Amino acid sequence: MELSVEALAVSLSGRLVLDDITATLRPGRITAILGPNGAGKSSLVKAAAALIPLARGAVRLDGRDVAVFDPRERARWIGYLPQDAVVHWNVTAADVVALGRLPHRTPYAAPSPQDFDAIMRAMAATETLHFAERPIQQLSGGERARVLLARVLAGEPRWLLADEPLASLDPAHQIDILDRLRDAANAGAGVAIVLHDLGLAARAADDVLLLKDGLMAGFGPVAEALTPDAIRMVFGVEARWVDTPDGLPLLVTVGR
Repeated sequence: MELSVEALAVSLSGRLVLDDITATLRPGRITAILGPNGAGKSSLVKAAAALIPLARGAVRLDGRDVAVFDPRERARWIGYLPQDAVVHWNVTAADVVALGRLPHRTPYAAPSPQDFDAIMRAMAATETLHFAERPIQQLSGGERARVLLARVLAGEPRWLLADEPLASLDPAHQIDILDRLRDAANAGAGVAIVLHDLGLAARAADDVLLLKDGLMAGFGPVAEALTPDAIRMVFGVEARWVDTPDGLPLLVTVGR
């Protein structure tokens, strides 16, 4: 089930923050959305999730305009993981994850066995079962990030859109989150993730969508789109690909 943006434009507070973005994202792959601060990365993810209005263009899921989806139906197809999400009430980690099943339940209905199974699978995948009954406010930043990812995974969406889910996490937790997103892609879901770290994007993504000043500056497989010339043009830094001793390519920045 492909997710396509077609001539997409977004205006916020009277300012055009995205213009003429066209790309087709494929399921079973991770697409990293990269660009400098203010390039429009978060706006693109929110627009793809139908969380902000479009000035022009369309977002289509398997050819169908997501704007015509019922909100509950859209939430079953597209899971959104916001940047720096905060839970303001002191419920347990399991309660937070269970929220991911709401689009699959009728109002006021008790969770079904299928709901419980999905919650357990999501918490097992994110290694959060051992603190399922702990209040969310008592968890570390890394633990909360895994719980919030489990909430999205519990909804079993066909597309998972994540806005800088690695912010404020240490390297070990960053790799944990990326590994869980890879698991989702390997299971057939599409994943689009906003990142700032070029090296992590090169390691984790299959495809890259580059933004600069609200315009698309490149899109394609990592090795084709994330070239030294493209990085210089978009970020103003020098970078090169090097081979590691184990044969894996590594993208490193070497200066301005």
